[in-house]
Formats: sequence, structure tokens, C-alpha cells
Amino acid sequence: MNKALVFGAGVSGLGAKKLLEKNGYEVVLIDDKKAMSSEEGIEILPGMDLFIKSPGVPYTELVKKAFELDIPVIDEVELAYRYIKKKVKHPRLIAVTGTNGKTTTTTKIKELIQYCGYKCEFAGNIGRSFADLVAEDLDLDYIVLELSSYQLENIKEFKPDIAMVINLAPDHLDRYEKAADYYDTKFKIAARQEAGNYFITNTNCLESSKRIDNIKSDIWKVSLEGGSECDLYPKDGWVVYKNKNIISVEKLSLKGRHNLENVLFIGAVAEIIGLEEEKLREFLYNTKTLEHRMERFLEVGSTLFINDSKGTNIESSKMAIEAYDGCILICGGVDKKLDLKPLVEAIKNHVSKVFLIGELAEKLEQELVQGGYSNSKIIKTGNLENSVSLIQKTIDLREKNTILLSPATASFDQFKNFEARGKIFKELVKKYFTAGEKI
Repeated sequence: MNKALVFGAGVSGLGAKKLLEKNGYEVVLIDDKKAMSSEEGIEILPGMDLFIKSPGVPYTELVKKAFELDIPVIDEVELAYRYIKKKVKHPRLIAVTGTNGKTTTTTKIKELIQYCGYKCEFAGNIGRSFADLVAEDLDLDYIVLELSSYQLENIKEFKPDIAMVINLAPDHLDRYEKAADYYDTKFKIAARQEAGNYFITNTNCLESSKRIDNIKSDIWKVSLEGGSECDLYPKDGWVVYKNKNIISVEKLSLKGRHNLENVLFIGAVAEIIGLEEEKLREFLYNTKTLEHRMERFLEVGSTLFINDSKGTNIESSKMAIEAYDGCILICGGVDKKLDLKPLVEAIKNHVSKVFLIGELAEKLEQELVQGGYSNSKIIKTGNLENSVSLIQKTIDLREKNTILLSPATASFDQFKNFEARGKIFKELVKKYFTAGEKI
């Protein structure tokens, strides 16, 4: 019997374990908090045929030892791909990555395909793991995968039918030595593609444009700025495809420039796989925004509360801050070692008062003051509850206010994930502001 070591007992690792065991492997699960320790793992490593590294796990001594022993090290996405491609009839794979917009684009592609009558599910960095979905052996026409850079690090054969990089901005510099390493990892999503596969690229993204020459699949170009070389772009209030107006921008239920960028990718997928344009319009004019992404969830008096817990990097939070000019901001979390100057500039120009939380708070406070933001507008509260409580005590609900949670970084210093952070924020707001009505 073949043996595999799975490092990490999170969603990804447990999905890999389930799929391997279903296919006859003896699996050893390593997790220093939930299963066998790394030290014990090193002792049994020489007997392993395969090593699955969960995406969130760093490159520890155990991982390095597996490389030294020439044990194949892959991730759960690669594992799931190898099994699904063995099927005589397998679903087409649509893979989505980028710095911002991944979750919205992934979710809405899946919902659109279902709306058009096809069997489709999503997996990856959203909901369930790819391996867990493959282990269920469902009869599907399509699978849409949201993939982080971490999930793309150890792919080898992975080759989606349609891949896309929505945009690129600095992120995860606590993991990567420089931004270029992060961008290169994102582009691994298309490394194995060939003619007959499709890659959708954003011509507005400079870092994507630098890397497009390495793509061997059929390239589709989208752009918010337009241009004759683009396949989809907005012009005169319409999204245009092949000189034809196909989507009214005004009628889109997903508002904002960032969502229009997402719509271009969604529309490109629809055209590539041949979905009816009337169905595409119906869907995009009526679909709902996602929880935790610029989510307007409560209004009390003249005060509006926005949950943007999905704002886990600077570029994402900048968009939210600029969209709600004059807001009161709650910001902070894990220190990703990013350049904070763009965030400081956005806060200085658009935020009336900022409440700082998490391990990033002190560093962000220093940079805000150095950047010319008034010290009197900075309140370092440490955590969400202190922030919401203090806001409740200091604002006048009769005056127009917007309270925005947009942390600009990850949540792991204080929360399990951004979803938990967003849910707790909404619970706290309802606890301290009980007179409101959900919107």
C-alpha cells in the first residue's frame, strides 16, 4: 500500500487525506496542534511515497527534509487535479486568481453557470477544498476554483481549461522575499496551459502585461480602459464584446469600478463557454453582493455600517476607503510587511477618523503620523469590540456617518479567518447599536 504524509489539518489537508484514503493510500496526518507532531513526522518521512503540503503551512524543516529525500512534494490542488483528470468524463476547470476580486469572480461565475442550467460547484480558497469536492465524485459540468498564491506554489501538472489573473498588487511579503516572487507564483496558474486552453488577462495590470509573453494558451484580453486589442471592455455605459454592446453598466447590481473589472472576467468566461448573452444580462442585473465585501448590512439613524472584512490587502481596502469618502475606519490585523504608504495616503485623503486594531496597529499609527495624518484622528483600541463600543459612545446617530471595517490585512492575529472577523463585527454592531434595521 502506498503511503502519503499530509502536512496540515485544515480544510485543505483534511480534503487531501479524504481523497487519498478513498484511493487506497495509507495517510499520516501531521499537525503540531491537532495531530502527529513535525518531529515525529521527520522520523517516518523516509517511508513516504508522497508529501502533501497544505497551502498555509510554511517551509519548515519537515518540508525541507522531504525535498532532500526526493519525496514528491505537491499541494492539495495538484493532487485533486491528478485524480479528476483520470476520469473518462470530467468537468471543465475554470481557475481564478489575482490579488483582489477572486472570491466575487469565482462565486459569480459558479452562480451564472448554474443559472444557465449546468451542474457547477466552486472549491479551492473558498468554501470546500478541491480535493474534498473531487472525493465526492459528483457529476458536474464545471468546477470553478479560487486559488491563492500559496495554493499555486507546488503545482506540477495542473492545467485548467480556463485560467485568469484578475489583477496584481503587492501582498504576502511576509511569505515572499519580493513582490515579483508573489506575481510569478500567481502566473503558475497558466504554466501548463497550451493551445485550446484559455487565459484571460487584464491589460490594465502592468505586472500581468510583463508576464503575458510566457502564456501558451489562447489569450483573451479585458480592460477597464478599452482599446481595439481587447475582447471585453466598457464604452459609453456598456460592456462591449466584438463591437457589440452586451451588458448595460448602469443596470449591473454589482456596483463600483472594482466590480466592473470582475464583470469583464465573468463576461469573458460566458463568451468562451458559449452561455446565452440574455441569460448573462439577467444574471448580472439581479445578482446579490457577497457577504464581507463592502457589505452594507445595517443603518441606524443616519449612520451606515459597512462590513469589508474581505479587505485583506492594501489595494482592496483602498478601493473601499475611496468609495466611502469621509468614513470612520476600523483597520488593522496581521503585519504582512507591506509598504503602508498607499494605505496611509488613502486614509489621509478619505478617512475622518481611524480605529486601529491588531498587531499592525502600532506600526500603522507611526506611519500615519509621519505621513501627516492628525494624531487626534487616530484611536488605537486593540480589538474590534473596543472599537465598536467607543464608536457607539462618541458618534451622533442623527448625523450622517459611515462606519467601515476594512482591515487592509489578514485576520489571523485575532480571528480564525476574515469570515469570522466579519461575522463578529456585525454581531458587535448589532449589540451596541440595537435600534437599527437590517438593509
